[in-house]
Amino acid sequence: MKILNSTEFVIACVLVAAMVLIGLVNPAFWGFDNLFSLAKSNVVIGIMALGVLLVMISGGIDVSLPSFAVAALYIVVRAMVELNYDGVLLPFIAAALIGLVLGAFNALIIERFRMIPLIVTLGTASIVRGLLLGLMGASIVNINKMPKELIAFGKHDLVTVQAANGASYGLTAMVLVYLGLAVAMHLVLRYTMIGRSVYAYGTDAESARRAGFNTRRTIWFVYCTAGLLAGLAGMLHTSMIWQANPRDFQGLELDVIAAVVLGGASIFGGRGSVLGTLIGVFMLVMVKNSLILLKVDTTWQRVVVGMIIVTATAITAWRDRRKLA
Repeated sequence: MKILNSTEFVIACVLVAAMVLIGLVNPAFWGFDNLFSLAKSNVVIGIMALGVLLVMISGGIDVSLPSFAVAALYIVVRAMVELNYDGVLLPFIAAALIGLVLGAFNALIIERFRMIPLIVTLGTASIVRGLLLGLMGASIVNINKMPKELIAFGKHDLVTVQAANGASYGLTAMVLVYLGLAVAMHLVLRYTMIGRSVYAYGTDAESARRAGFNTRRTIWFVYCTAGLLAGLAGMLHTSMIWQANPRDFQGLELDVIAAVVLGGASIFGGRGSVLGTLIGVFMLVMVKNSLILLKVDTTWQRVVVGMIIVTATAITAWRDRRKLA
């Protein structure tokens, strides 16, 4: 059957096997507290991964999204504090717009000057972080100053479980936001002309142009959407941890890229799926969570993430060469 040979099926099988193995080594893995924590950890990195997936399918690599996310969340929260504004919808719209504008800046440079996306996004990530810290400072907006409505929004749970020791654990409702965005992304990529143009552009930009696709519009769609998703991810992050730190997300770009590549996306473009990315994100978060349960130092966790990127990329390259042969 076709599904048995799909990348997503193989990744899902590996994920299930890994979960069983980790559960046998450390039974605490199956505790509600750990499983709910895993789900919560998927939300922010997962939403950013959807943006990176879009970029990677188009043949680029974007390392600026964590910087855009922290800029959006910090600017919005600081503005809310200064203006004494307490709400939810308007801040999320503002953060999404900030992310979109920053993504548009990436698109402008990449499309106008025909520059390599990785180089452009490295530069814009550095610029945005530098300007954020230089102009707004590095002070943390802690829970005492955070807008109460934003905190209340982040506290919403879908399910709450009472443990034997009296402690209660909740499955955050932010998972629904993540899954909703994932479904929307899947529908766009699979059933719309702009989605098909992203795949076509990533496979061969010149062929896509000759086939009649508006490649300029494709580039703008990809990077603006990725930026918008980063802005939303930033606001969800700050609402769930109840503080705004301008130094958050440092190094997260590697985790996001690792998750997308692990989910079967090709760094050469033209290949990738939302389902594969969801599985890749869960697998990466699960591995990092298991290392924490096993009390592995954070330094070695970075080593593991690096190994995942190299291994997954090598497998992707081998798969692509094999299909071309």
